[in-house]
Amino acid sequence: MYDAIGTRENVKIIDKLQNAALNVQVIEYETLLGLNNLHSAQTLYFMSKQNVRARQVVFHVQNSSFKIQAGAMSYFQGQLDMVSGVTVGNAIGRAFTGAVTGESVAQPEYKGTGMLVSEPSFKHFYLIELEKGQEVVVDKGMFYAAQGSVAFKPIMQKNISSALFGGEGLFQISLTGPGIIVLESFVPICEVDMIELQNDVLKVDGNFAILRMGDVSFTVERSAKTLIGSAVSGEGLVNVFRGTGTVWLAPTLKIYSALAASPTGSLPNMNTSDSRSPAKK
Repeated sequence: MYDAIGTRENVKIIDKLQNAALNVQVIEYETLLGLNNLHSAQTLYFMSKQNVRARQVVFHVQNSSFKIQAGAMSYFQGQLDMVSGVTVGNAIGRAFTGAVTGESVAQPEYKGTGMLVSEPSFKHFYLIELEKGQEVVVDKGMFYAAQGSVAFKPIMQKNISSALFGGEGLFQISLTGPGIIVLESFVPICEVDMIELQNDVLKVDGNFAILRMGDVSFTVERSAKTLIGSAVSGEGLVNVFRGTGTVWLAPTLKIYSALAASPTGSLPNMNTSDSRSPAKK
């Protein structure tokens, strides 16, 4: 009943994930067919060559519910009811959560049966299904949507060094299953390194670890055992992940951030301190 969106000649489904109650699809516009001037056509041509394409997320829900970022809905069809999730009793808690995580205070929840299509975006989307009790910790701003059964909460860094020097901030976002979650990022999934740890240690020079799951702790430490060694190596402090689980690294975040911050035509400064948001000027 709700499958027509993926049948148009310039649109294809590039990712999908489904369980008994929710079917999520990521669609991509291979090109836009309504251009009527040369300048726009040239811009769109070079955008498409660099994989800068409009994408949308389609949610097919069956007698269930899901949450989505405020303002992300384009349209919905069927027997779906939307609630803001903000009440008199939880307004203060929601405001605190929004302030520390960077997410919107109200995350609309849609319940029932039908289809919802998100607003077009040039970002990339990751679809993950969490098992019951499985937790994933993600960067601020990555949360896009989650099945109603997924618990969402901010978590505080466990030590001061992680909060002050790790580049991740004092709080990150914890999502606990069961259910499907949708994350958004400037980095395509093909540029993400998924590092498996088995009672191991991972040291990262920069804040481009975008996700971790499993029994993995996060701290900030010197790159060498001594202050002199750290200074000589040129690395200083590094982000350290220990335990058993998975850490997702997006090294090209640095490149996108540097390109966004550079004047047109100049070489980017790869040592930019803010690799989290390429769109930030």
